[in-house]
Amino acid sequence: MGHTLFAPNAMIKLHKHDLPDGIDFGPVVAIDTETMGLDPRRDRLCLVQLSAGDGNAHCVQIIPESLGGRGADCPNLKALLTRPDVVKLFHFARFDVAILRAALGIECAPVRCTKIAAKLVRTFTDRHGLKDLCRELLGVEISKQQQSSDWGAPELTPEQLAYAASDVLHLHALWAKLEGLLRREGRLELAESCFRFLPARGQLDLLGYEDPDIFSH
Repeated sequence: MGHTLFAPNAMIKLHKHDLPDGIDFGPVVAIDTETMGLDPRRDRLCLVQLSAGDGNAHCVQIIPESLGGRGADCPNLKALLTRPDVVKLFHFARFDVAILRAALGIECAPVRCTKIAAKLVRTFTDRHGLKDLCRELLGVEISKQQQSSDWGAPELTPEQLAYAASDVLHLHALWAKLEGLLRREGRLELAESCFRFLPARGQLDLLGYEDPDIFSH
């Protein structure tokens, strides 16, 4: 059950509870999440948005059983997130893999992260946010106006869905640019090692090991 929103140059499909059967996102799917806050141990998952890199987005609204939804009962979404032959592409994957584990009880892998990639090769700047990277590497302006809106609302607005979609629509193009830079600077293998560690980093965050950092002296 869901509805389709036509945004400028994009089609955004909202699905309640789970992805429908038969959707194929190809070998690499861009993913982002919207939550009630920034603590994956406390704040609930509200929306998972996905794109095949084709200019379109699918948004899955996760509604808890206490509010009449199905909660973590989303088998199609879980199957995609855990498929070993599909790479999951995030920006700041550390948070997303943690909240997906906490909310859905899954390990999301394999993953790539454009924020980690940017930090490995764009050491001449401290601007590694998605908005900055899209502007500087792709010449695309994205809005963050809805970032702090109420994602737990029963009905999401067209503005919220357009914002949520914008966070995944450009990740394939962004990764292509960053992968080229990683290769140029000889850091792609290091980046891949970081990406493989991300599910474990998410587990550590859920256990409270952000502070103290077990890697510090």
